[in-house]
Amino acid sequence: MSRPPPTRWPIKPRSPWRRREAMSYMDGFVVAVPEANRQAYREMAERAWEVFRDYGALRMVECWGDDVPNGKVTDFRGAVKAEEGEVVVFSWIEWPSKEKRTQAHPKVMDDPRMKADAMKTMPFDGQRMIYGGFEPILDLSADRP
Repeated sequence: MSRPPPTRWPIKPRSPWRRREAMSYMDGFVVAVPEANRQAYREMAERAWEVFRDYGALRMVECWGDDVPNGKVTDFRGAVKAEEGEVVVFSWIEWPSKEKRTQAHPKVMDDPRMKADAMKTMPFDGQRMIYGGFEPILDLSADRP
């Protein structure tokens, strides 16, 4: 008669969260866009994605604010000096690593597609954009069947 394999104690239940071991690098952006420029902004972002993707970006997400409250001390609207009739857009670009992002950045800025007429007419005031690079310290997601 064969014996079952020994049990390892303590037995840990499977976590409902999936932890990503390899962390990427994020560029984050917040900008105020006139409500009337939503479609123009989306089209500009789609064109920019082609460039970022070609230089190694893994993912780009553009989020149109629909629940951005006014804060008592600070808030998203204040950070970008959003005016009446403008919507806060929060976006990020995921890169495989900070090194890949740092190598790609000058190439992206020098790419002729970023200098094309369609990109010169920005549907927002770029002087009020805030941005930065971020190293993830935790990356969790729900397991999906």
